[in-house]
Amino acid sequence: MADSASTRVLVVDDHAVLRSGLRLMLGQEADLEWVGEAGSVAEALRAIDRTAPDLVLLDLNLPGMSGVEGLPLILGRRAGIDVLILSMEDAAQDVRAAFAAGASGYVQKSAADEELISAIRAVVDGQRYLDPSLGAELARPPEPSPIDDLSAREREVLRLLALGYTNQEVAESLVVGVRTVESHRANIMVKLRVDTRAAMVQAALRAGLLDEDRA
Repeated sequence: MADSASTRVLVVDDHAVLRSGLRLMLGQEADLEWVGEAGSVAEALRAIDRTAPDLVLLDLNLPGMSGVEGLPLILGRRAGIDVLILSMEDAAQDVRAAFAAGASGYVQKSAADEELISAIRAVVDGQRYLDPSLGAELARPPEPSPIDDLSAREREVLRLLALGYTNQEVAESLVVGVRTVESHRANIMVKLRVDTRAAMVQAALRAGLLDEDRA
């Protein structure tokens, strides 16, 4: 049994075998306590309510809502909770998007057990952790973003949509008609070369459009 000072960890990944492996690994550490698992963001939110974890190990590629989209929801579900990304993705844009959305650390699934445990402890101690193998990738200057092609009004519409506003709510917030919002939304999707709301949200996160709201 874990002691009262142990860190409570919730694992969120859609692969049951990986979840089982992480449960066994965490069970070998006296200061870490596996408290539950989930296969999607929706399941994770319910599990947080049940288990009150201190830290969530979160995959980015999840069915339904992605890890990046779900990160703000997870952080808002419980005060003081930390999120450590555990993912196969190693592209700089994915790492930046995760940190922009509020992650405290990022580790690749290929990392050794010792590295993951060290990352968990670092995040719990209030540090930001980045998988050393990703350092060189992040050092590269970011490529020009299609976000730069958006007008100021289109950026504002995108920001509100990324915050979860409906078209009607965006229209009311900006004091414009719903058809105007729909027109802006269509233009945004063309300029960003995306065809889903989820992709628009990820673009907004990568561009840091939600940082001001989070602050």
